[in-house]
Amino acid sequence: MQERLGGSRRAATPVFERPAVATPNGSNKKILGIDPSLRGCGYGLIHGAKGNPRALAHGTISCPANWQRSRCLVKISQTLRELMKEHKPDVCVFEGLFYAQNLQTALIMGEARGAAIATIAESGISIYEIAPRKVKQAIVGYGAAQKSAVAKMVQRMLKLVEQPAPDAADALALALTYANETNRYSLTAPRKL
Repeated sequence: MQERLGGSRRAATPVFERPAVATPNGSNKKILGIDPSLRGCGYGLIHGAKGNPRALAHGTISCPANWQRSRCLVKISQTLRELMKEHKPDVCVFEGLFYAQNLQTALIMGEARGAAIATIAESGISIYEIAPRKVKQAIVGYGAAQKSAVAKMVQRMLKLVEQPAPDAADALALALTYANETNRYSLTAPRKL
């Protein structure tokens, strides 16, 4: 009893030893946004520095109309794999599902989305999804904004010399929205896939 009261305490030891790894918050991550599509899959990579995000890479994975779907899916996978290898993003954000009136269009979009998600998942990074209306609301302030308005705002926010292509602008908007959502309290956090 005296030994206990005397101050000779043993430190508690954790049950599972984990290396101390600093995981960057949304303000200090490389965030990859992907706007999946079979013929024009947009991608945008930003460094989400708090208050001063900057674009690292952006573009559109374009596939000609005469290519078979399988060839387009391979190109999407290969391009994203190269992008992942070169830039090593910390997190990836996809545009959430939308409701297509045409079943064939929905199936083709699902194939492109699946190819992209599977490719990103190979790296082991976290994958999130944000609804298109929420992205437009966060970037433009209006959930039904036109693509051109999103592109103009993305150009302004990232201080880009030229306005990005529409699909790339959507992907950059996804990354910016994720960075903003993870830097503040939000009632509706991005959904993890």
